[in-house]
This record gives sequence, C-alpha cells and structure tokens, in this order.
Amino acid sequence: MSDAHNEHESAIRTPKQLVAAVAGFFLVTVIGIILLVTFVTTKKTTGAGTDSQKAEAVAARLRPVADDGFTLKDANAPKVYLAGDAVYTANCAACHATGAAGAPKFGDAGAWGPRIAQGYDTLVKHAIDGIRAMPARGGNPDLDDVEVARAVVHMANQGGAKFKEPAAPAAAAAPAASAEAAAPAETAAPAPAPAAAPAAAAAPAEAPKLAADAGKTTYNAACVVCHGAGIAGAPKFGDKGAWAARIAQGAPVLYEHALKGFTGKAGMMPPKGGSTASDEEVKAAVDFMVAAAK
Repeated sequence: MSDAHNEHESAIRTPKQLVAAVAGFFLVTVIGIILLVTFVTTKKTTGAGTDSQKAEAVAARLRPVADDGFTLKDANAPKVYLAGDAVYTANCAACHATGAAGAPKFGDAGAWGPRIAQGYDTLVKHAIDGIRAMPARGGNPDLDDVEVARAVVHMANQGGAKFKEPAAPAAAAAPAASAEAAAPAETAAPAPAPAAAPAAAAAPAEAPKLAADAGKTTYNAACVVCHGAGIAGAPKFGDKGAWAARIAQGAPVLYEHALKGFTGKAGMMPPKGGSTASDEEVKAAVDFMVAAAK
C-alpha cells in the first residue's frame, strides 16, 4: 500500500520546488523565442543592397514593357492569310455559335445540310456579299476573299461538308500582273493633257448632301440586324436604359465605335455595321438611334 501511494505523489513537494519549476518553464520558453527570432532575422533575403542590385536584376526591372511579346511588322511584308478557325472565332462566332439572327449554328448538321447542298461557290458568294441578316464578310471589310472562304469551309465541314480549304494565292501573281499592265503604258506615246477650263478649275467641288432620312435608311440597311433585337450585346433600338451610358460618352466616341468597330464584354460590333456606307451615313445612323433613345 505504501508503494502504490508513492506512485501517485507529485514530483513537486515543496513551494520552493514549485517556484523553480515555473521559473524553469518560463526560461525555456524565452530561450525558444529568442532562438526563433534569431533564425528568422538572420535568414538571407532579397532586397535593396543584395541580389536585387546586381546588374542582371536591375536590367530586368528596367527592361521596356514592349520587349515582351511585342514585334514590329513590316508594312511591305507579304500578307499572312488567317486560317478558317481564326476567322470564325473573330468574326462569325457572334451569330453562328448561338444561331442568332437565323444563322445556322456551328456544328448543327440539320441547319447546314440545305446550305451545303447549294454548293461551295454559292456559300462563299453569300459570305462575301452578305445575305439576309448576315453582313458582307461577316461585318469585317478587311477580310480577304480567301479568308472568308476558309471560314465558310471551317463551318460547313463541321456541319457535314467535305470542302477543301482554299490555299493562299501565289505571291508572284500580283507583281506579274502589274508588270504586264505597265508594259503597254511604257510603249505608248503619252497623250498631251487637255487644258483645263479656268472656270471649271476655279469652282470648288461641292460635298454631296445627305438625304433627310439618311440615318433611318442606313440603320435599316446595316444596323437593324443587331440593334433591332439587341443581338450580340447591341443596345436595343429605343431602349433608353441601354443607351443612357453610351450617350453619356458623347457623340465623338459613339461615331468612332460605329466607324471603326468596337469589342466589349457584352459583344462585338463590326466596323460600319459590316456595311459599305460612307462615314457620314454611319454617323447619321448613330444620330438616328440616339434620338430614338432620348
């Protein structure tokens, strides 16, 4: 019984032993904290006066932003024709990915079947010239015929066709044609230029005047496809709430977006609505839509 009792007794039997134990505990804790702080503060860091001041590090920080992924393009270099999928993503997906405005949806064999039956040439002609609600060249007048045809082949083949993607035209074709056209001009004797009538030379050319309803006409021809129904993020015609923020940007900004095209979070608008209208006609269409939203 005496041994069992001693096993449960504490090692601390007197007040002095308790004080010593508490002091020892705090001493060990303080030493541990000191060692931890010493380890952290003496660790090698990168900052002013160390590796960051090396020539390589300084050069990396001062390197122009344009060095990363920025290349100058030669304006005289041969044109690089985009592939069909790239043209589709940038210009056609806005309508064909969702089937907006009656466009045959990408990959929908049922919708593409009757169109494929019309033949390759007809499909390409419709894409280049535009048909019904689809603007010419998908709303991007800068696309080459070959690029438009490649986009048509990309979409049609996903709908069941077996068209072959057209190759880029030979680079030497244009210079050769220019040389042939210039040859007769060199051999022919230059004809004397007729004297211009003084009265005709003095009269300045008068700029053509737009019709009173030019804005409405241009809107119906180029803008109603998207703005009439609010397709692809376009502010719907007459919707004051949708137009308010845009009108607040001012007419110059609206004109620039309409003439040059605009890509935002909500959607994409092609330059001049994909039409061949003049700058003044496009501006008139903008004024027509703005007036209807005020």
